[in-house]
Amino acid sequence: MGPSGSGKTTLLSLLGGRTNPMLAEGSITYNEMPYSKPLKRRIGFVTQDDVLFAHLTVKETLIYAALLRLPKTLTRNQKEERARDVINELGLERCQDTMIGGSFVRGVSGGERKRVCIGNEIIINPSLLFLDEPTSGLDSTTALRIIQMLHDIAESGKTVATTIHQPSSRLFHKFDKLILLGKGSLLYFGKASEAMAYFSSIGCSPVIAMNPAEFLLDLANGNMNDISIPSELEDKVQMGNSERQRRHGKPSPTDVHEYLVEAYENRVANKEKKKLLLPIPVNEDLKSKVQSPKREWGASWWEQYTILFWRGLKERKHDYLSWMRITQVIATAFIIGLLWWRSDNSTPIGLQDQAGLLFFISVFWGFFPVFTAIFTFPQERAMLKKERAVDMYRLSAYFMARTTSDLPLDLFLPIIFITIVYFMAALRLSAYCFFLSMLIVFLSIIAAQGLGQVIGATLMDIKKATTFASVTIMTFMLSGGFFVNRVPVFISWIRYLSFNYHTYRLLLRVQYDRVPPSIHGITMGNGMTEVLTMIAMVFGYRLIAYISLRRMKLQSGA
Repeated sequence: MGPSGSGKTTLLSLLGGRTNPMLAEGSITYNEMPYSKPLKRRIGFVTQDDVLFAHLTVKETLIYAALLRLPKTLTRNQKEERARDVINELGLERCQDTMIGGSFVRGVSGGERKRVCIGNEIIINPSLLFLDEPTSGLDSTTALRIIQMLHDIAESGKTVATTIHQPSSRLFHKFDKLILLGKGSLLYFGKASEAMAYFSSIGCSPVIAMNPAEFLLDLANGNMNDISIPSELEDKVQMGNSERQRRHGKPSPTDVHEYLVEAYENRVANKEKKKLLLPIPVNEDLKSKVQSPKREWGASWWEQYTILFWRGLKERKHDYLSWMRITQVIATAFIIGLLWWRSDNSTPIGLQDQAGLLFFISVFWGFFPVFTAIFTFPQERAMLKKERAVDMYRLSAYFMARTTSDLPLDLFLPIIFITIVYFMAALRLSAYCFFLSMLIVFLSIIAAQGLGQVIGATLMDIKKATTFASVTIMTFMLSGGFFVNRVPVFISWIRYLSFNYHTYRLLLRVQYDRVPPSIHGITMGNGMTEVLTMIAMVFGYRLIAYISLRRMKLQSGA
């Protein structure tokens, strides 16, 4: 416990291996063993923010966690059974088929969300469970239910450590031991039930009936209102230089803090340290297992990829296949079809109009996927950090699953768009040309996705990424060969980096056996150069995006 800024979350993060220990002095050991990656599987950590996928149900969330985190030695059925046991243990049976929900999606209640977060961690049956402010944002009844559940977990033989800001008196009495922090210093460590007696022994007692937690936080803040002042502090007030101090008869918060730190060091610290330094019997098999440098994954690379692929597909299909997005694409397709209705390329003007349509298609299906893919990694950064911090999966498996699960969703709408536009505009009526045009658009979409992923993974900030992508796409579009015929030499090279440019040339090649010189003076061969360039973009952009993710400080390797 402690006021805001006292160091609660920092201490918990250090103990849970979520902060680089090199930033702190001293060492952190677990049963006299240093922190190691295999230890992650024995430690559960529930963050203050509920990091969950909004469109997955409670049951799906816990089953995916079980499949990825439980040991390989268990079968799929055993892992799913463990997830069901956790649902029953946490009392989530009623809402197990309800979506988690989020800002724009209706879902479970705040208390149920917190229980799902706890379930994600206790599913591995951890020896040690850390929770950062598990009652924040909850009403008193729900908070009490969460703390009672944690109390039951502790009584089953687990060690549960939690930070808490200002609990009610009922919550306070549920805790066995208490660490009271103030400005990063230890003010008390011992039994929670003995805290009031300890502070009375050093001359600090509530003058009126108070919630113990409120009393302790007032002390940690240096606030002595309605609290008796020890004689040592009274003497300091009388000798103080401050006119205000002498007038109000109250010690300053700094004086109170120094007094409490000194009292703890002189009266309690040595006795508690001796208790902590007593040798603890440690199971040798466990010790060798935890100290082993070998990392143990809950699933093989292929299993990780498959699980993450289906999880990604389930989570994102709601956004990709929303009626708003489908309506947007269909409406745009019909407007384009009406504008280029039965276009005729037999005249120079008709040819220019049809070339304009092909250029629009190349730009539209370059622009759309880029701005969808930009959100890929920034939106999932918190989830990625959380899951990678406990070695839930390899980064390479996540990256491949994340990039490939988007493809079926991203290719659904272009099929509808091209089918409508192609026949309304009366483009070259041949099955070969139709399907080849579709493949070219698909290739453009996959290349554009890669660019969006690079921008998102490199900047990891949606506003910056959107701004950068807007400038990039505009530059690619302007240099694509439709707006400017004579591009200056010093900037003309940009068009060769533009998938819009290569898509446009390929679409022209499909529609006309020989591209007429009247179309911006474009000459080209069989199109293999453009195809190979775009294939290089597909893999090259994704490789850069993967390297950018690897460089993120995720606190665990790939």
